Amino acid sequence: MNNIELLSPAGSMEAVTAAVNFGADAIYMGGSQLQLRADAAAFDDKGLADAIEYIHRHGKKAYITVNCFAKNSEIDNVGAYAGFLHSIGADAVIVSDIGVIHTIRNACPELEVHVSTQANCVNYASAMVYRSMGAKRVVLGREMSLDEIAELRAKVPDDLELEAFVHGAMCMAYSGRCLISSFLNNRSGNRGDCTQPCRWNYHLVEQTRPNVFLPIIEDERGSAILSSHDMNCLSILDQIADAGICSFKIEGRMKSPYYVATVTNAYRHAIDKTGDTDMLLRELETISHRPYADGFYFGEVKKNHNNSGAYTSSHIFVGVVKEVLGGGLYRVEERNKFSKGETIEVLSPHTVGLSFTVQHILEDDAPVDSANKPMKDYVISCPHTLHAGDFLRKPN
Repeated sequence: MNNIELLSPAGSMEAVTAAVNFGADAIYMGGSQLQLRADAAAFDDKGLADAIEYIHRHGKKAYITVNCFAKNSEIDNVGAYAGFLHSIGADAVIVSDIGVIHTIRNACPELEVHVSTQANCVNYASAMVYRSMGAKRVVLGREMSLDEIAELRAKVPDDLELEAFVHGAMCMAYSGRCLISSFLNNRSGNRGDCTQPCRWNYHLVEQTRPNVFLPIIEDERGSAILSSHDMNCLSILDQIADAGICSFKIEGRMKSPYYVATVTNAYRHAIDKTGDTDMLLRELETISHRPYADGFYFGEVKKNHNNSGAYTSSHIFVGVVKEVLGGGLYRVEERNKFSKGETIEVLSPHTVGLSFTVQHILEDDAPVDSANKPMKDYVISCPHTLHAGDFLRKPN
């Protein structure tokens, strides 16, 4: 595990900071063109340059997603965009479209190319084709088992790196290739604009098979028979590494900085063998998620892999430490309400397991019983040493 890369997502500068602080080796982000997420998770050109500079200043790598399937009208701009990304220091681009890969390699051969999981590479022959096109790394399709990954690894040269997802949302479509959102809302998941209709509630009726019953999970919200579990592979990382994966990827460019910090922190400890597995698994319960599963790593996914689409979490994210004021006082930016007398837990890259009871809260220098104005700064006291960038949470 010593040479494993931990690759974390970022859809904002705050998420970049969280990923760096909590132990990511590399961060992947979307820029102004062909990034397969909604605009809210895209960096403009200056923001991307600033993020890459920050990442490099801390000795990490920056990979930029250029992973949409390009239209004719977009190809002409790809070469110039690749040149721009290279000029601001991008360590690699993550690409799914073979035309875009070809264009980038011709226009900017110095820029490293990683093949996106959207390309659905699940066999060694495809991996060798991408290598022949100049790809340095392939992000394997999430449908592969550990045995299939090991076979692929054995049949491709060592200079072709293999990356795989270990945590986050999965998709019922084949590696994310889905048209449901396009059909229902004219918003394409293949263009980064998915409305996640697979998480909605449906009634399934098959007219000619009255005696064939499909298992449907239902609660008070209804049924969401296309909603997949979230991936959680923290307890099988050694097996994934043994199969030949060199980079563990966390899904979540649309997720909050708190999510990025929590997941990155747990996997950092797991890779470094510095945390008890059960404790780290409990950490992953504190964030908002659908039921967990280990995907296809042990073969076909379980029959009960679909779920109600409901999210759950054991904790609520309540604030970010912005400044150490001295004397046991800290300036905290509130995100969700917390009050005097409540137990607050600390998520920090510096220590594990800290908690304290809120004794004092100041709002504009005046004592108050609760912090209840999101994004407003409050001053709190804490008996432990906190650091700027630490996150605060409380049990549900």
